[in-house]
Amino acid sequence: MDDTTTAAGTALDAYEISTDAARLDRARVHHWLSTDAYWAIGRSRDKQDRAIDGSLNFGAYETATGELAAYARVVTDHATFAWLCDVYVDRAARGKGLGTALVEAVRDHLATLGVTRVMLATHDAHGVYERIGFAPLDVPEHWMALRFG
Repeated sequence: MDDTTTAAGTALDAYEISTDAARLDRARVHHWLSTDAYWAIGRSRDKQDRAIDGSLNFGAYETATGELAAYARVVTDHATFAWLCDVYVDRAARGKGLGTALVEAVRDHLATLGVTRVMLATHDAHGVYERIGFAPLDVPEHWMALRFG
């Protein structure tokens, strides 16, 4: 299912956000994440492609050129739970509110599915996500993680 919207706001009128994974520039996404995203440095192209294939993907595209300017990936069952990850805005497109518009589009899309919990982890962007509605866990001691390696 493709869901395309135009990002609202004067600086964002030049972008559209889409869930059409076929539109993604996979090489660009891999380059961004594997070379410039602290959580994915060194991620292989094969692993990134598998992650894209198994996820709900959001791309923000320049309307004039169709060029991918930002990306977000969501691991979800499309019903009850989602994990927002791999949010990245091209360095040339930063500072315009595009990342916020992208995450708002993710939030709004998941809300229409009836998803009741969206999780994320961030090292340094807590304020950005809080403005969109994210909050620290109410009872963090209830959550656990299984890590390999």
